[in-house]
Amino acid sequence: MTYRFIADKSSLRHVSSKLRAERRIALDCEAAGFHRYTDRLCLVQLSTPRDTYLFDPLETDPAPALKPILEDPQVQVVMHGADFDLRLLRRDLGIAVRGLFDTQVAATLLGAQAVGLASLLDDRMNVVLSKKHQRADWAQRPLPDGFLEYAADDTRHLLDLADILAGELGERERRGWAEEEFRYLETIEWIEEPQDPVTRFKVARKMTPREVTSLRAALEWRDRIAQDRDRAPFRVAGDQILVEIVAHRPRSVQELSDMKGMSNRLAREHGQDLLEALRRVDSLQEADLQPYPRGPRNGSARFTPEEDAAADRLRALRTDRAQELGLDRGVLLSNTQINEIVRAGPRSEGALRELPSIRGWQADLLGAEILGILEG
Repeated sequence: MTYRFIADKSSLRHVSSKLRAERRIALDCEAAGFHRYTDRLCLVQLSTPRDTYLFDPLETDPAPALKPILEDPQVQVVMHGADFDLRLLRRDLGIAVRGLFDTQVAATLLGAQAVGLASLLDDRMNVVLSKKHQRADWAQRPLPDGFLEYAADDTRHLLDLADILAGELGERERRGWAEEEFRYLETIEWIEEPQDPVTRFKVARKMTPREVTSLRAALEWRDRIAQDRDRAPFRVAGDQILVEIVAHRPRSVQELSDMKGMSNRLAREHGQDLLEALRRVDSLQEADLQPYPRGPRNGSARFTPEEDAAADRLRALRTDRAQELGLDRGVLLSNTQINEIVRAGPRSEGALRELPSIRGWQADLLGAEILGILEG
């Protein structure tokens, strides 16, 4: 099977008319976050039972062709590990996918140990996918033919894989579980919440307020350079070298350049700016420092001894039932869900089902036992 590359309005109009008759499609997306400063959408792959199309959203907006079919709940849209791609489609194209079937979710609910697309295709269909361009820079233009062929392979086999997994779900009476998870995924939106960057560093929790403020300054320095270069921040300087700089406080550009993990060129061109930023932090009064942020106590307060005991019993229940069902424990009930249940303390099955993170199939399987544990 070949593919058609869609990068102009004329081709887009032609494809749009052809897609209107489709009732099943496979979909995948490629973004640039591994290489570029932003993780913008760079390629959309779509396969029908007969054809494969690659849409270039950097050249022409594919939304007019894709939106009608992707937002039609009567059209099955097969994706693999759709979570991030669904967010990208909403944010960059304004498309809210309906009719989703996620092959990764399906495999997870079947208890598959390896749920990556390559593993599933090899296991279920004896299809071997190349991993050659897993870390490709999808924002570069023109895209090499090898990149496009690799991208096309991500959707060519998805419809057949979905049929196989749907059959297995039906045999094990888990299709309803999967449908509920698919519909939940369809509600996902891209929400960008402001976050203090130092919270990504576990080591920052043990830093002094001055060290935390210095780390923040170093991260801001790296971010400015990354944005100017349109490069992923970690490709400018790794997290570990920033921590080392904060800890050892180099006094000169040469000392900075000599540190393991620091690019000599980066130190020469931008090192002085970093050293000056750190000196400004060193000159601050204690009251002007910004320590590691402490979250609100209400939602994250420690459990009481009684709540701890209930959480332990719920985890034991989850482990036992997961083994019986051949599921990963976190799939049957995550720790986050257990904590939500304990904090909410539902006293009826209806109240349990109303908790935001709880699915109906989980309540069906575990509801009576959960309520029994909470009642003591």
